Amino acid sequence: MKKKVTSTDIAKAAGVSQASVSMILNKKYNVSFSKETIQKVEQTAREMGYNIPKRRPRKDAGNSRLIIVFCPTLTNPYYVMLLQGIEKVAKEKGYAVFTCDTQRELKLEEQYLKMMHTVIPAGIIYTFNPSPVYMQQVEELAKKIPLVIISNRERVEVDAINQDNTKVGSLMARHLLDLGHRDVAFIAPPLTKRQQQRSKRVAGFVEEYEKEGLRGHVIIKAADDALDDQLPSIDSEYRMGYNLTKELLAGPKKVTAFAGLNDMMAFGIIDALQEEKYKIPGDVSVIGCDNIIFSGMSPMSLTSIEHFVPLKGRDACDIIMRKIESFLNTYSDSEPTSIYHIEYEPKLIVRKTTGYVKQKQKKKKKTK
Repeated sequence: MKKKVTSTDIAKAAGVSQASVSMILNKKYNVSFSKETIQKVEQTAREMGYNIPKRRPRKDAGNSRLIIVFCPTLTNPYYVMLLQGIEKVAKEKGYAVFTCDTQRELKLEEQYLKMMHTVIPAGIIYTFNPSPVYMQQVEELAKKIPLVIISNRERVEVDAINQDNTKVGSLMARHLLDLGHRDVAFIAPPLTKRQQQRSKRVAGFVEEYEKEGLRGHVIIKAADDALDDQLPSIDSEYRMGYNLTKELLAGPKKVTAFAGLNDMMAFGIIDALQEEKYKIPGDVSVIGCDNIIFSGMSPMSLTSIEHFVPLKGRDACDIIMRKIESFLNTYSDSEPTSIYHIEYEPKLIVRKTTGYVKQKQKKKKKTK
């Protein structure tokens, strides 16, 4: 009679401990294992004819009806729009949403991450890129709990809704170039290392002007890095756009168009220009990004970039629901591995704040 293969036999063949074999084959990741170790143990088990036990859903995960959303701030309508999309799907499926506002502080983000092991929500959605120092921790958490990142950077190793900010910046610049604007300014919040998505949007804008040999015609006006450490208020980005525009207008360099990193900054730009008696778009054009609800309102409807923010929130929550369903209804010997990466193509929305560059009138020569 053929001897039954045990986890001890697999441990000897794979060169690991019996405890490691047990945790890997039973999908218990309270201890981290390298991908190589997991693959080696699973391959050895298959070769030896070991029957891998069916995965049983955790009682706590099955009973949880809570979706946790990590959010860097609630002062920008962009994140409110994301939350609306998330909450719509969650409500339809009978789940509650709890928002963790990190206020862009590493300590708060770390505290919330530690809480996840106690709370054990049904799913987690990051509405921003996790801080690099916590990225590995987030990836480990994603092995135990369905987790989606609404990413503004490079592709990540977990489920993600991606956005190419370089492409967004390029689209903004191309619109202004097509209207004949050669001398332009890009107004931005602090361009710190931890806000790489901002720098990518600026880079995309600048690269488009470089293609036309006009790199020296672009002014990058960014807020001081120290502001990135301050707790944001409801008008922080509007105020940055306003103040930076005022500073630029007081200088010697003149531009015919302004680009705001987002719509809130663009509104600050518009108010600063109007105070100085500039006509928009007669004298100066203004473009923003995000296409928040206020952007389409009269009388100053803003030209902006639409990248379908509420739909990103809905897709992120929909992925969580699919993962939960897959987790609870898996009866095969191994759970299927799937990583979702979704990306929307940004779209230019032309409204009243951009127009063709104002042509300088030539002075007529006096006749004798």
